[in-house]
Amino acid sequence: MAIHTEQITTEAQYEQALQIRMIVFVQEQNVPPELEVDEHENEAIHVLACDEDGQPVATGRIRAYKDGAGKMERIAVMKAGRGKGYGAAVMHKLEEIGREQGFTSFILEAQTHAEAFYEKLGYRTISDEPFLDAGIWHVRMIKEA
Repeated sequence: MAIHTEQITTEAQYEQALQIRMIVFVQEQNVPPELEVDEHENEAIHVLACDEDGQPVATGRIRAYKDGAGKMERIAVMKAGRGKGYGAAVMHKLEEIGREQGFTSFILEAQTHAEAFYEKLGYRTISDEPFLDAGIWHVRMIKEA
């Protein structure tokens, strides 16, 4: 299985990424749509992962945060693509972009059920305890670039 992951450069690609996010976060996880699209959309760099047939399967974004960190956000994989490497491919591409941007670390707020996934990618939990965001339990994690 070939995963093709690239930085989003067209409106059509962005719409595909947004569709994935709406399905995963809004439809599956009941995140209010007004929380899903936020004020950071235009400043973030978005990526899209497609399967070997060119069908969009996963997405994510990175943006400048603070103290030289890049913040990973909106990491979403369609149900049919979960457990098949798409999430890792998105994260690797975002980290590559982040290093090119000069970020010295990466921060993310992981849903608690995904904490082990991010640990396998080298992230470590830095929040003292889980916290609610959009009604879903999260932990804050970091990885050095």
